Amino acid sequence: MKQNSISLDSEIFPPFNGFPKEGLTFLKQLKKNNNREWFAEHKQEYEDNVKFPMQCLIASLKEPIEKFAPEIDANPKKSIFRIYRDIRFSKNKEPYKTHVAAVLHLKGHWETSAGYYVHVEPGGIYLGGGIYMPDAEQLKNIRSAIANRSKDFLAVIESKSFKKLFGKIEGEKLQRAPLGYAPEHPMVEFLKHKQFYTGVEWREEKCYSKKFVGEIAKVYKELYPFIRFLNEAVEKI
Repeated sequence: MKQNSISLDSEIFPPFNGFPKEGLTFLKQLKKNNNREWFAEHKQEYEDNVKFPMQCLIASLKEPIEKFAPEIDANPKKSIFRIYRDIRFSKNKEPYKTHVAAVLHLKGHWETSAGYYVHVEPGGIYLGGGIYMPDAEQLKNIRSAIANRSKDFLAVIESKSFKKLFGKIEGEKLQRAPLGYAPEHPMVEFLKHKQFYTGVEWREEKCYSKKFVGEIAKVYKELYPFIRFLNEAVEKI
């Protein structure tokens, strides 16, 4: 084992030293050649220059995240999204995604909790977190928490650091107050949300540096009170 390598699930992941530029070049080429024949011929490039670097990034995030959010699972196998698109119900029949992304959820509550997200593609990076597709029960519980713990919620999203870094909560909203809440409810604009997430956008160049790990961890740390509030609301912690 190389010194400082990270061993997870019997696999060894070297410390993340930045995405290779070949990886972003591959994604650019895939955008122009989004078909199974081309991908089959270049699959090893994807494995070496896109998938494996992202897994190394996830593995390298594990230690800094554990310092402020030990309940979050940074898992190189589970966190990374597959490159294959689900085209069954889509008008866009291109078979592959032209970005690489990962999501970090609560340990033991994979895909049913609020968590962190990182997305890298040619031209830019999106980094953030929240809960993107809450089910009906989760949405009900989040709205209840916002209404009943409004001071706690506002303390998070109206803090100087949150507003400076993220600005506001993103996501789809209802046009009217949800059922059970009056239109004049003081928290109605937040209660209208159907999704609860936020993040930052960076230039592509940031991912080429080994400092990318630390920069991501800083953003995740600032976002942690928001993630924790959501997970407390859906009773995952």
